[in-house]
Amino acid sequence: MASKAADPGLGLATRDEPSGLRVYAREQCHLCEDMIAALRELQARHPFHLDVIDVDGDDNLRLRYGVRVPVLVAGDGEEICQYHLDRDALDAYLVKIS
Repeated sequence: MASKAADPGLGLATRDEPSGLRVYAREQCHLCEDMIAALRELQARHPFHLDVIDVDGDDNLRLRYGVRVPVLVAGDGEEICQYHLDRDALDAYLVKIS
């Protein structure tokens, strides 16, 4: 089971969890904060599982994503969007899995 960071702001996980939606993000990233806030808002209306993964907590993730964060990824690994929440792409994904 993944351990969670003690950050009340982003709630970053330190390791990948294989379920639901994932946001690959990092601390002190305003784009990350914006995407996570938008996703939390959507969660209030349309419940879904969301994990926020700290790319700086894993050398492989840091190399893979570099400055290309945030990235929203489905549980199956499908990349939904990056930098800004693409609500159309997210809606299409949620319809596909429902």
